[in-house]
Amino acid sequence: MKHTRTLACIAEIARSGSIRRAAERLNIAPSALTRQVQDIEYELGTPIFERLAQGMRLNAAGELLVRHVRDQLADLERVRSQIADLSGVRRGHVALACSQAFVTQVVPEEVQAYRERFPQVGFTVQVRDHVQAVAALTAFEADLALVLQPPPSADLHVLYSCRQPLCALMRAGHPLAREAGPVRLRDCLAHAMALPDRSLAIRLHLEQALARKGVPLGPGVESSSLEFLRNLVLREEAVSLQVPSGIPDDPRLASRQIDARDLDPMVMILGQLRGRLLSVAAAKFADQLTHSLDRRQAGA
Repeated sequence: MKHTRTLACIAEIARSGSIRRAAERLNIAPSALTRQVQDIEYELGTPIFERLAQGMRLNAAGELLVRHVRDQLADLERVRSQIADLSGVRRGHVALACSQAFVTQVVPEEVQAYRERFPQVGFTVQVRDHVQAVAALTAFEADLALVLQPPPSADLHVLYSCRQPLCALMRAGHPLAREAGPVRLRDCLAHAMALPDRSLAIRLHLEQALARKGVPLGPGVESSSLEFLRNLVLREEAVSLQVPSGIPDDPRLASRQIDARDLDPMVMILGQLRGRLLSVAAAKFADQLTHSLDRRQAGA
């Protein structure tokens, strides 16, 4: 275990880019951390970091070592969880990366339900969009990712997928809220738009559809925060685009699905890093989330 702690320190230096920042995060003296690096390099017979004016950067040998470190730490967490199961007590930790669309209702409800059964399991929930969520898996910063339309990746193993339509979101008194049923995209674009920015998958999906139709996108408000956009449409006659899972149950808000002739549904994926063995806690949470998402989809 002591050797594992040393390896974890190496991984933190690689993540932080400097001895000082890593020491602050680990709450140990920089001199002690420097000695640990020197001991590892002496044991390996080669440097693992490039010393730069701006900090520390892994060299090729260091990249190999850190990949090994992350594998070992993930395996240790899995073994700890399995050992805890031997005594009938479910312990452990689950790290989840998820799109903003799922932090309003889906993820809080699922974490609450899991912790009611296993209160000694801890959670880390990182709000990451499609590209960043997959990167969190490959960096071993997340066990699972729940995202909209992630980019194709050989590293992503899909545990569950379904399609979610995009909805026009507006305040209840908006002119478009007077009718029910699907709404055409051109009718939405006739109003001021409050849209996710290009860091979010929803915006990329919209722009691809508009490009195919040769329709320009007029001026409006854009943000990387779906919560901000929901609050904005409550204050002015604007229309936003969000998926049903991200729309809260709020009588002040109204939503209508965008007509499928204008915008295809988006793909929602629950995935993990391909080839990685999840801890018992993470695997059990993945099972719970898969079954719940399936029920939610069936009831939509």
